[in-house]
Amino acid sequence: MGQAEQVRETAGAALAGSGVVVEDVAVHPAGKRRLVRVGVARDVAHLLADDLSTPVEPLTLDEVADASRVVGSALDDSDAMGAAPYTLEVSSLGVDHPLTTPAQFRRNVGRLLRVRLTPTEGKAGDPTTQTETESRLTEAGPDGIRLDGGTQTPEGLLPYDRIAAARVQVEFTRPGGKDN
Repeated sequence: MGQAEQVRETAGAALAGSGVVVEDVAVHPAGKRRLVRVGVARDVAHLLADDLSTPVEPLTLDEVADASRVVGSALDDSDAMGAAPYTLEVSSLGVDHPLTTPAQFRRNVGRLLRVRLTPTEGKAGDPTTQTETESRLTEAGPDGIRLDGGTQTPEGLLPYDRIAAARVQVEFTRPGGKDN
């Protein structure tokens, strides 16, 4: 097991039950030290099965600070980092982070997304070009997403395997008057 996987396992166990989950881990050499970056997010596992559309509040600064303390303590008490010194950075994932999992989509219901679709076969068998759409995410579940007025199947669901790339778009004012 690599060092990043050990950090992910240790951090995940330390955060279990806190409402915060580990989304991303990277370990980079930085001179004689190592830089350990842990991306965290709100846990939505309990929402995926039955609630597809309620907006999820992002983590607060206090929640990220608490997660940082918990993860730092767990790493110090484990052998995941070995004896060499390291610097720990715990943060929530920014809008530039691509959406790749159902949980990441679920956390962003209500947000404006730019979604690039995988090519599909045309009527004559020629692959169509990849299409891109910018729409508001209205639902996200275990099998796919619904976009407000966006490209979807006749059933209204856009399956995850049709999504080549998706990113949240920065909005200075979201509907409902809530700022980003």
